[in-house]
Amino acid sequence: MALPLAALAVVLLARHRARAGHPAPVRTALADIGVPIGTAPWIWMILTPSNRPSTISPIPLHELLAMSLGPWQTTFVQVGGNLLVFAALGALLPLRSPRFASLPRVALLAALASLTVEALQYGLRLGRVSSIDDILVNTAGAVLAALITRRWWSRSIPGGTVPR
Repeated sequence: MALPLAALAVVLLARHRARAGHPAPVRTALADIGVPIGTAPWIWMILTPSNRPSTISPIPLHELLAMSLGPWQTTFVQVGGNLLVFAALGALLPLRSPRFASLPRVALLAALASLTVEALQYGLRLGRVSSIDDILVNTAGAVLAALITRRWWSRSIPGGTVPR
């Protein structure tokens, strides 16, 4: 239900920016609406309380290894979901701002955002596992999404070059 409203918001924001003489009205409007719309549902799901105790898994790849020994469907859903958490951010933020038009910057921002979410999960005692693996996979998802949109970055940056 939110997608038609998001599309309308992109159109209206792009029109407003075009009238104001903005150099890339559609691209920036798409990013400004797309990042929160693409990220908020995942964050909502991650921060939904459960009836289990809150735990921390600080050992890298421990949770992923344990998950890989279980049913493939669980692994697919867990890893796939974590790859998508910050995918909208990774795909659209470099289009929005030349400051973030580099993979290391996308990775750093996604890692910090993911660390914040994991800390909130634990600090708010939501009954979830706060895992370093979630941070790694969330970050990887943002970087993979950024790689997918990388060919469009140069069109959104004045001068048409992509910083490395």
